[in-house]
Amino acid sequence: MNLVWQRFTLSSLPVKEYLASSYVHRTLVGLLSSWRQTSVLIQWGDAIAAALLSLVYTLAPFTSSTLIGLLLVACAGFWLLLTLSDERTTNVSSVTPIHLLVLLYWAIAAAATALSPVKKAAINDLATLSLYLLLFALCARVLRSPRLRSWIITLYLHVSLIVSVYGLRQWFFGATALATWVDPESPLSKTTRVYSYLGNPNLLAGYLLPAVIFSLVAIFAWQGWLKKALALTMFIVNTACLILTFSRGGWIGLVVSILVAMALLVYWKSIEMPPFWRTWSLPIVLGGLIGVLLLAVIFVEPVRLRVFSIFADRQDSSNNFRRNVWDAVFEMIADRPILGIGPGHNSFNKVYPLYQHPRYTALSAYSILLEVAVETGFVGLACFLWLIIVAFNTAFLQMRRLRQLINVEGFWLIGAIATLLGMLAHGTVDTVWYRPEVNTLWWLIVALIASYWTPLAQNQANSSNSDLAAS
Repeated sequence: MNLVWQRFTLSSLPVKEYLASSYVHRTLVGLLSSWRQTSVLIQWGDAIAAALLSLVYTLAPFTSSTLIGLLLVACAGFWLLLTLSDERTTNVSSVTPIHLLVLLYWAIAAAATALSPVKKAAINDLATLSLYLLLFALCARVLRSPRLRSWIITLYLHVSLIVSVYGLRQWFFGATALATWVDPESPLSKTTRVYSYLGNPNLLAGYLLPAVIFSLVAIFAWQGWLKKALALTMFIVNTACLILTFSRGGWIGLVVSILVAMALLVYWKSIEMPPFWRTWSLPIVLGGLIGVLLLAVIFVEPVRLRVFSIFADRQDSSNNFRRNVWDAVFEMIADRPILGIGPGHNSFNKVYPLYQHPRYTALSAYSILLEVAVETGFVGLACFLWLIIVAFNTAFLQMRRLRQLINVEGFWLIGAIATLLGMLAHGTVDTVWYRPEVNTLWWLIVALIASYWTPLAQNQANSSNSDLAAS
């Protein structure tokens, strides 16, 4: 059974042997390697790539999607330049099973584009998807360096702190609602929902969710009391701002990610605990968190009203809107179940009007899984779920390896696991995941996991060495 799981999650996949026998890899990678020896630009390649990524994650919450798109084109072009000028042996070591599944997902999306009933729109959206996937490839390359990894994470946390502070300012001084974000008949219809620089509270919640979790794990990862105090401040401010978005999907994602992060942190620390706390610390911590949540629901009226509205079904206008959109999306999937209509919101906007219920126009399926299914069919959905499972398995294996080595780098993997689960939980009822501010973060976190990957045999060797050292 363990062997089956290893093969399913590609843990034992001989990536180096596969790439060594790949004609495409042998032909393209290293094509410009002779130029690399004399190029000053490429000798500083990883630093330049980190600078490009820094621009993406610094400007994402403050600027237009057009500028972010131009930066993604620059990132994709620079990744291509680096890859063509790589040494083959160096490039092989940077390719992981996650890369292969990302490539497979792109191939399925390309096939869906070729068979799309709206090919022109699908081709444009395939180009956008390709830019995000190449961003993942560049991030995975840069984040292999612990110094650059720390820089990118720290930069994002500082930018998110600025975004959160402005969001809190909106709460204290008021902010004009730019759209109808709450049922007009709800007692909360006049409540301020902060949106900071992003213009939408649900989008802000999706953007801040990784910041909450990574600031939490930074309390443990960063060394020195001053840095830990900064991480604690970031955690409190980001959490408060996310809560004040009153985004129900964001709250669901926050609860899921906090519970997962705390469970993994207890698991990490359990190696140092006495027997009693090793057994009871997890139930105590999770029970305490659930207790705090229940007390908030019981005694804080805005929280109670917002949480209960989740279960109001069609009596809540937002719920009713999503239900009607989902009914139409199910019909779209039923008509093209294998490869869908083609990737992207342009394809969706061309086809959805043929199925929509009167007065329920929509720009997306309001669910990540439904969106993937409608765009690339059940084939694409299966590949997407496979990618997620492999990413989680990789993250857990590498976190366990770093835990045995008592390496604080493992805390970032705890943050990655908790964040991905939280973003998926949020994305079950919303599609802010497809906005550049959030999608760039998703692929950054997947790349963070990929950057830690080591072959299973090396993993087992490191574990054996740790056990021998301990004994």
